[in-house]
Amino acid sequence: METLFFSMLGFLWVAAITPGPNNTLLTSSGANYGFLRSLPLMIGIMLGMQCILLLVACGVGSLILVYPALHLILKIAGSAYLLWLAWKIGTATYERLETDAPAPAPIPFWQGGLLQVINPKAWLMALGAVASFSLAGSEYLHSVVLISIGIALVNIVAGVIWIAFGSLIGKLLRSRRAWAIFNIFMGLLTAACVLLIWH
Repeated sequence: METLFFSMLGFLWVAAITPGPNNTLLTSSGANYGFLRSLPLMIGIMLGMQCILLLVACGVGSLILVYPALHLILKIAGSAYLLWLAWKIGTATYERLETDAPAPAPIPFWQGGLLQVINPKAWLMALGAVASFSLAGSEYLHSVVLISIGIALVNIVAGVIWIAFGSLIGKLLRSRRAWAIFNIFMGLLTAACVLLIWH
């Protein structure tokens, strides 16, 4: 069981730490709004993943494999949402985090969760985790709980790393032009994540 758990952590860690829509969004949020104000977004992403895992464990996720049209709908919805996020990130206004002016509103908690629900890659990751690391029979529920814990652990660590990276970038950007270039670059990266959905 321990060997299986650590193998699962390795699988989940690779999925969580590599660049993708979640990490691009967390980096951009960290740079634009700071570390603490980006934590709700990270929690939204984590809860979204937990919801998907629960649905997959209950058998709902297998519908994606059985009905290709549903998978196509998820891809289209996920792509549209990512392109909308890319536009929001790329056109974000310049804000100095140190000023006494009212702080801009960070990316809301619910958008992180919504991104998971319409992200086919998140569904396939959950399907892969349950298919590869769940145990049959009376051990099934216990193994799903362990997968849930594993997903939460890797999402926390990876999320903190990407937000901290973004916060560091935010401290280094000192001019309006540098902020504009950074936000456009992050917007383009977010838009490029659409290619991952269709790959």
